[in-house]
Amino acid sequence: MQRSWIPALDWMRNYNREWLKGDLSAGLTVGVMLIPQGMAYAMLAGLPPIHGLYAVTLPLMVYALLGTSRQLAVGPVAMVSLLTATGVGAIAEVGTEAFLGLAVVLTLIVGVVQLLLGLFRLGFLVNLLSHPVISGFTSAAALIIGLSQLKHLLGVDLGRSHHIHEIIFAAVSRIGEINPWTFGIGIIGVGLIIGIKKVSKTVPGPLLAVVFGVLAVYLLGLQEQGVKIVGSVPSGLPGISFPTFTWEQIQALLPTALTISLVGFMESIAVAKAVQNKHKDYALVPNQELIALGAANLAGALVRSYPVTGGFSRTAVNDQAGAKTGLASLVSAGLIVLTLLFLTPLFYFLPQAILASVIMVAVFGLIDVAEVRHLWKVDRSDFWMLAATFVATLTLGIEQGIGVGVALSLAVHIYRSMRPHLAVLGRIPGTDIFRNVNRFKGVVEYPNALIVRFDGPLYFGNLTYFQAQLDALVAARGPELKTIVINAEGIASLDSSALHEMHNFVANQRKRGLAVRFAGLIGPARDSFKKAGLVDLIGQDNFFLHVAGALDGEAALRSGYVLQADV
Repeated sequence: MQRSWIPALDWMRNYNREWLKGDLSAGLTVGVMLIPQGMAYAMLAGLPPIHGLYAVTLPLMVYALLGTSRQLAVGPVAMVSLLTATGVGAIAEVGTEAFLGLAVVLTLIVGVVQLLLGLFRLGFLVNLLSHPVISGFTSAAALIIGLSQLKHLLGVDLGRSHHIHEIIFAAVSRIGEINPWTFGIGIIGVGLIIGIKKVSKTVPGPLLAVVFGVLAVYLLGLQEQGVKIVGSVPSGLPGISFPTFTWEQIQALLPTALTISLVGFMESIAVAKAVQNKHKDYALVPNQELIALGAANLAGALVRSYPVTGGFSRTAVNDQAGAKTGLASLVSAGLIVLTLLFLTPLFYFLPQAILASVIMVAVFGLIDVAEVRHLWKVDRSDFWMLAATFVATLTLGIEQGIGVGVALSLAVHIYRSMRPHLAVLGRIPGTDIFRNVNRFKGVVEYPNALIVRFDGPLYFGNLTYFQAQLDALVAARGPELKTIVINAEGIASLDSSALHEMHNFVANQRKRGLAVRFAGLIGPARDSFKKAGLVDLIGQDNFFLHVAGALDGEAALRSGYVLQADV
């Protein structure tokens, strides 16, 4: 029991000394990445950069002990940072003490929500976010996040907006005010990060960009040329205190907290699964991951952090650098602690343009053009779902966009379940195999027997469609039709409405002199038939294991047949 609650006990008790080199190397590499990323993402969230470092101290340690993934690197991510800025910014002005206080309260709520979801085993709720919705939302949010950093990259105050047309219009209208030094530093930072990443994924390009930016400003005195710098960064470890809040604040922040809880968990579990598939030496438990993320955010609230989750880029680097256990995360957290204690003065001359370049490179990589092309070829309905989510996120906002996406996912699923596939079957000559007459050439249709297969559960939502399809097929056969065979292998369940209508259908067909037989009825459906009295109505001798058996029950069915070509 103890191990299930604290998964780290597994790798601690069975630790292999050969893992130590990889854990230390990965921990130091990711720790170095976390310094510029944490500061940059905090700035994106509308918080002082130091709170991005607070977010990767205690939260990182807690996840390392409670998480089931041994490579997942938890900390601030771009998406959650923007959601934080959007949600809290609607209540308090950015840069104020009230804004900071609400961001910490938001972290607390996210922690409680994720912890409860995990304890009550509700991780399946993340399935409400289909892949096309996530792709469309992520791509739109990446554009919003990236363009929101234009003001830092250009050195021009463009105001705060999360609508890209407003950002672009403001940038174009003030193009003559661009600070060339700021823009030059930012562009070089982008080039460094991208160039180094192409050479080696384990070399911390963002840190080298930070070193370049600090040296450029310090040696050339660029702060005198209007280049905005981070300035004084508080040193020392954050104090531990429980955030104060009101119920009004909880109610105002709850929608944002729910969005961050689900989106953050989706991002985290997706990358954790991808990495775990490469290792196979441990099991990934989704509900325990929710508990671990919830506990990490609760710990974050104690040290004035903002919400954290598992990140794609850091986790990939952690894995490539050789991480084998959660010790790597503990090493990363230890490096951040040393930075807070001794190294924060080194970031005084860090230009904000460099932090903007870190964010822009990270988020623009999230724009998934390949998925758009794939869905256009494979599934147009999913493509339009992605496009609608993308447009809604850009025009309505981050939270509203994902809300539209979830609503669309549910609507499309319900619509598809209301119109399941129904096939007319024929026999493949010389066999007892029956297939769709519209897909297989040369299959035999019997003029006095209608064989249909319904692929989906029968419930009140698709009864009308099912009845209309059957009635049309029966009418098309005319007076020659004597028997209806329903291949029920695809009917997993029937609700009370479906059972009632099935009773009426069988009774009506019998009044018309038609026999109704069932083939391949699976266990749960058979149980429903028995409870509803349908077995007695239909007759035990009209249930068969296979379609061939249902047909062989009447030799006259073999007289005459027609061939229907594939269409």
